[in-house]
Amino acid sequence: MNRMEKEKNFWDVCVACWNGIERACCAVGHWMAELLRLTFRVWWIVFPVMILVIAAGLYYSRPDNLKYKVRAVALLNGPTINQFDQRYAVLQAGQTIPADAPIAQTIWNRTITDLRSFRVIDVYHDSIADYIDVKMKSSPTDTINVQMQDRVCLQFTIKRRDMARIPQVEESILNYLNGDEAMQRAYKTYLPNLERQIRFNHDQVEKLDSLTTQYYFHTNPGQAPLNTVREGLLMMGDWKVRLFLDEIYKQHNRTARMDYRAELAAAPVVLENHFSPVPAPLNSRRRCLPISIVIGWLAGCILAALIEQRKRIIAWLKQ
Repeated sequence: MNRMEKEKNFWDVCVACWNGIERACCAVGHWMAELLRLTFRVWWIVFPVMILVIAAGLYYSRPDNLKYKVRAVALLNGPTINQFDQRYAVLQAGQTIPADAPIAQTIWNRTITDLRSFRVIDVYHDSIADYIDVKMKSSPTDTINVQMQDRVCLQFTIKRRDMARIPQVEESILNYLNGDEAMQRAYKTYLPNLERQIRFNHDQVEKLDSLTTQYYFHTNPGQAPLNTVREGLLMMGDWKVRLFLDEIYKQHNRTARMDYRAELAAAPVVLENHFSPVPAPLNSRRRCLPISIVIGWLAGCILAALIEQRKRIIAWLKQ
């Protein structure tokens, strides 16, 4: 196949795609025109149906029935993501929760619904949480947007009238998660390792401080005076002493993170922040009203079409 034939086939495909798009747009336009004419002809059916559906939408979006997503970031002190997912899956299933668990009645009564979990993403791979992957687009094999193994975002849906029960729900969820034996064993193993890491990081800070003091303030009096400083090097005669500022800064950051982990290491699963609702409700009137109008109009048109074609439908059913 020569070049001209390839170009001809390409243009044929482009023309066919354009013709298909044109036919689809024309079909949609004709369909919308038929619905408008149907609405004009039998408005006495379409408008009452629209009013009923809009009234239902307004009732569904009344203030005390507004639904909110509630989120919090959980910190795993020892348990793996897989251990956490297995335990949390029982809460998501709902019906398999033991009856004596405090969270059971809350889920069975549908005080909270749609329990989900999302991965927390570390963009720079520096053990600092950057954002929550609520759209679930991050891959576990991504080497840039790394899924953190010690943090996970928890989410559930609650109605506005039940907002006062969020602290109680939070305590019940944590009690249930921390009651798992496997997670408790991982937590007991984690604590001694955490203490050793904290001691090691503090020792490293002291060593860097002592080295800095030795090089900056206790140099040999017989040594040549300081000539210049460039590119992180102290030029002292024939000596080149690398500055420790970057190392000290990084080590202090690591030590601060470890101290933070120790402060929150009170249980296998703890929350970095309390459960807090997302400000925008899921069923606000701003969202429900346009949807109600469209659904009401389509439902009215379908009912009107059925009434107009009732004789044909009855004749077809009698065949």
